[in-house]
Amino acid sequence: MTTRTGTEPVARTRVAVYASDPILREGVHGQLRRFPEIELREESGPGTVALIVDDVLEEDALARLRRLVRGEGARAVLVVRSLREAELLDVIECGVGAILWRHEATAHRLTQAVLAAARGDGDLPADLLGRLINQVGTLHRSASGRAGAGPAGLTPREVDVLRLVAEGFDTGEIARKLSYSERTVKNVVHGLTTRLHLRNRAHAVAYAFQEGYI
Repeated sequence: MTTRTGTEPVARTRVAVYASDPILREGVHGQLRRFPEIELREESGPGTVALIVDDVLEEDALARLRRLVRGEGARAVLVVRSLREAELLDVIECGVGAILWRHEATAHRLTQAVLAAARGDGDLPADLLGRLINQVGTLHRSASGRAGAGPAGLTPREVDVLRLVAEGFDTGEIARKLSYSERTVKNVVHGLTTRLHLRNRAHAVAYAFQEGYI
């Protein structure tokens, strides 16, 4: 959906906010209303970004994530104060590609994470990406140590793209670094996630480390 500022069309991303209390929800609404590219909705659905804000990820919040992403076809952004180690892969496998710490959730960062999720890009804090890599490190070493083990099943182009995703580059930056179009980068990621039944880019990065590709 688009609206116009002057004569220039502005693409709008539909966002539904789910917060642990009404005051927090209104605060998030107030931050997002500053940006013309955001269209606030009461309910999520296909093509909508579900923005979930809470202190910690309880079991009911995790169940909500699964329902919103797998059941309703929404993309998800999770904003929390902390995330336990045991929850991280659960969140990634639910289909959450963008995670933001509460203390970093300025209006600009919230909007940046929402737009990244809407594009299908990942947006993880650097320390969280490091924890994700550490979680699959043992499996990675095990895979590397197997007799005759080596990368199989991913093409060199897919490995190149995933390596840059792991380093935190977005679609446009990856396209420029590899001299591809953005559409090609998206097709590469979509192809490998579909083929390997992975939830999103972050899940693909975890898989690549686990299997010793990168």
